[in-house]
Amino acid sequence: MKRRDFLRKAGLGAAAAAVATAGVVGCTKKEEDKKPKAAAVVTKKTYEWRMVTTWPPKLPVLQDGCERLAKRIEELSDGRIKIKVFAAGELVPALESFQAASDGTVEMGSGASYYWAGKEPATQWFAAVPFGMNAQGMSAWFYGGDGLKLWEETYAPFNLIPRPGGSTGVQMGGWFNKKIETIDDFKGLKMRIPGLGGKVLAKAGGTVVLLPGGEIFTSLERGVIDATEWVGPLHDLRMGFYEAAKYYYYPGWHEPGTYLEYFFNKKAYESLPKDLQNIIDAACTETEHWVLAQFEALNGQALQTLINEKKVQLLQFPDKVLDDLRKLSDEVVAEEAAKTPMATKVNNSFKAFQKVVGTWGTISEKAYYDIIQPKFPLKG
Repeated sequence: MKRRDFLRKAGLGAAAAAVATAGVVGCTKKEEDKKPKAAAVVTKKTYEWRMVTTWPPKLPVLQDGCERLAKRIEELSDGRIKIKVFAAGELVPALESFQAASDGTVEMGSGASYYWAGKEPATQWFAAVPFGMNAQGMSAWFYGGDGLKLWEETYAPFNLIPRPGGSTGVQMGGWFNKKIETIDDFKGLKMRIPGLGGKVLAKAGGTVVLLPGGEIFTSLERGVIDATEWVGPLHDLRMGFYEAAKYYYYPGWHEPGTYLEYFFNKKAYESLPKDLQNIIDAACTETEHWVLAQFEALNGQALQTLINEKKVQLLQFPDKVLDDLRKLSDEVVAEEAAKTPMATKVNNSFKAFQKVVGTWGTISEKAYYDIIQPKFPLKG
């Protein structure tokens, strides 16, 4: 009897335990069903790009801006795009960056669009037009007019997508080893000067020599060229041009608001997810504003150093010389605009927009500067 009682009790206990266990398991499963499912882990694709520039290594603002852009794109993309930046000559020669990106040898590059005039004359308008718009006007044309749209249209046949890369602001007129007192003083002058400004110099009787930044000082020092323009006081001081030329002229009639550029291989850019394209565009715009701010902040300091410490002779082009240069400039721009339908289209847009912003600028910026100018006399 005891054995039967034991087996009976054991059987009941086992059944109860099974029920209890089933209850616990059932309860747990129901609770689990109510919990949100964990998202599947998705590995996001990463991209490793290369960027080639026309600038010498470590060149303030210009090459620094390219390095900054690459860093910001990597930060904003959370590491999904990593860009290795190569200065001029490190991967391709300075003036071959456009072609390298066009061919897809690299994914992106940086330069100034007037370097590519031989490929399409219209490119020059997106960098600088003699006696054209300043940095504010250019920016307004790109973002408030159809400037950027036309820039993209101009670069499309080369499989490139352009983005504004910031402005140098009004540049200096250049370094000379003789005084410029009349337009005839340009005759026979060998000068490093790119873009439409170079064509104006040629029409005045000068000889244009197109050199990348890293070759300018040596050429000026050895007499390969008689004069050069580069950018402005910040870079001119760093490049040491005051040791190779006597006279420092202003204003930069040939480059009143030179815009730099970033350009992307079309296939590489369009292969990116939309969010990464937006990140690139945003980083370009951020760097664009940073570039102009740096030039405006640092050029003034460098100018004081050139005048007060390096004893540079600062001279203004005579009014008659500027008048003559403007007439020649009008001729050159008309000639270049007639070369291709794209150049004609871009020039028409540029001229129309300049007329609009110029009228406003006369009663705003110019009027204001005319008031405050006597408070900031120049000594050179």
